[in-house]
Amino acid sequence: MVECFQPLTDSQWQGMIPLLPLQRKRRLCLRQVVNALLYVCRTGCQWRSLPAVFPKWTAVYYYYRRWQQDGTLPRLNRCLMQAERVREGRAPTPAVLCLDSQSVKLAPRICEARGLDAHKRVNGRKRRQLVDTQGRVWACRSHAAHQHDGHGAAPLLLERRHWGPRLRAVVTDQAYRGRFAEGLLARGLRHELASRPPSARGFVPVAQRWVVERTFAWLNCFRRLVVDYEHLPESHAAWILWANITRCLNRIT
Repeated sequence: MVECFQPLTDSQWQGMIPLLPLQRKRRLCLRQVVNALLYVCRTGCQWRSLPAVFPKWTAVYYYYRRWQQDGTLPRLNRCLMQAERVREGRAPTPAVLCLDSQSVKLAPRICEARGLDAHKRVNGRKRRQLVDTQGRVWACRSHAAHQHDGHGAAPLLLERRHWGPRLRAVVTDQAYRGRFAEGLLARGLRHELASRPPSARGFVPVAQRWVVERTFAWLNCFRRLVVDYEHLPESHAAWILWANITRCLNRIT
């Protein structure tokens, strides 16, 4: 994992061109817009503190919101993950996904979707991720930290069309039994439990599920994600996808 901002190389940009709306001429260079978004994700700077070498922050924010809403961002993330899997000799889509959540603090003076995770003692939000066996983020969601895992993960089932036809099972811990497990069965998917042994002491990697924890650790390399600074939970989920895009670009090239 690269721990500092690096602008797009020529080969990385060439791989992104077919996935971005470049059919018409623009006054702005979209390559610089993408570089600005990767810079904000990596450094965590405020929009108005964006360095002058990038386009004006209002223009960068416009594309950030537009690509998030019109599906460009999820499509870019999905295509890059598929390209990385093919490069490693794997099928483009996964057969098994792993699901878990992490509670993160919410920045002060933000009241939207705020809650208290009494177990983790965190006043903020939960970010929930579906990753494949190499830790790539195929779906993510952010919501108030007090929401139960099973109910909070249910909306992720609506995104199954993005996971591909090979998906057969989702691995979780015991918190996802009930409503979420029933939703998987209704869609023809298998629910597998992988929990920490009761006799374990200290850190013990759980088979098939430790990759989710590793992905959470990778997110700490992106300062925009160390604390949730977003008023809207959807914005925090979008930054998770940008962090995953950065990882995929670095590994592909």
